[in-house]
Amino acid sequence: QVQFVESGGGLVQPGGSLRLACTASGTFFNIGDMGWYRQAPGKQRELVTIIRSNGAAHYADFVIGRFTISRDNAKNTVYLQMNSLEPEDTAVYYCNAYISSPGRSGDYWGQGTQVTVSS
Repeated sequence: QVQFVESGGGLVQPGGSLRLACTASGTFFNIGDMGWYRQAPGKQRELVTIIRSNGAAHYADFVIGRFTISRDNAKNTVYLQMNSLEPEDTAVYYCNAYISSPGRSGDYWGQGTQVTVSS
């Protein structure tokens, strides 16, 4: 059984920084693309950034230059470094990964972590 557990998040002032992490554990063969999504109150979940297994990263326009995604394949972990945070970044952030495990290959989601940007 695969678990995908998030950490980080919290309350930060505008202009501040936060780092999120998400780690996969359990029995699996391979982790493909990993990414971060977010969902603000009253809005649909949206893609923030993804990172391919070869390290290539892609970002939504609204985070370019402020957020950085990275992954540590040895630790089965994906990170999201968020700098210059704005109130508009307030949302629940979810990590996502395509994981191949015995009996199942598909998307796994973290439990979500609240990020609040407010003075």
